Amino acid sequence: MLIKLNTENPPDRLIRKAADILKKGGIISYPTDTYYGIGCDIMNKKAIGRIYQIKQRNKNKPFSFICSGLKNISRYAKVSNYAYKTMKRLLPGPYTFILEGSKMVPKIMLTKRKTAGIRVPDNNICIALIKELGNPIISTSASLPDNTILHDPSLIQDYYGTRLDLVIDGGPVPGLPSSVVSLINDVPEVIRSGLGDVNIFE
Repeated sequence: MLIKLNTENPPDRLIRKAADILKKGGIISYPTDTYYGIGCDIMNKKAIGRIYQIKQRNKNKPFSFICSGLKNISRYAKVSNYAYKTMKRLLPGPYTFILEGSKMVPKIMLTKRKTAGIRVPDNNICIALIKELGNPIISTSASLPDNTILHDPSLIQDYYGTRLDLVIDGGPVPGLPSSVVSLINDVPEVIRSGLGDVNIFE
């Protein structure tokens, strides 16, 4: 199923429809401020398992996930004053911050070091979805096995077919990765330089 949403002002009715699919353990593709993502409710282990299968990914490599804002992040990660100030300045935006996960986060979503990658994209569809669902959603790129990123929602629908329960067409996205920055122990470390400016961490 493919639905088209206005990114500026996504209709509540369609956001509710997408959130209901997630609540029932469904997997969706949705636009972010970087790529089109594939995700599910992070509290649904079965759905997470399905995404690992779809992406043919090693279970030892956790996916990052999307929160609706800083208040939401502080439920799922340990946020120091430094991390809070840093994220407040840059979010919502094209950054993935590596933080120590809280007890709220399912173990499958954490690395061996108990860390997690967390995003707050500058995209109204994502934020509305998470608020309606009440939980964060997994964020992994919609891509082919050779890691070619799919930017067109109709191509995503064609390639993944019935493996996805819904594809949200939110229009064009930049098609570039987020910048990944670790804030563990208040020592910023740039893991990947992407769309978000990382000069402040150099």
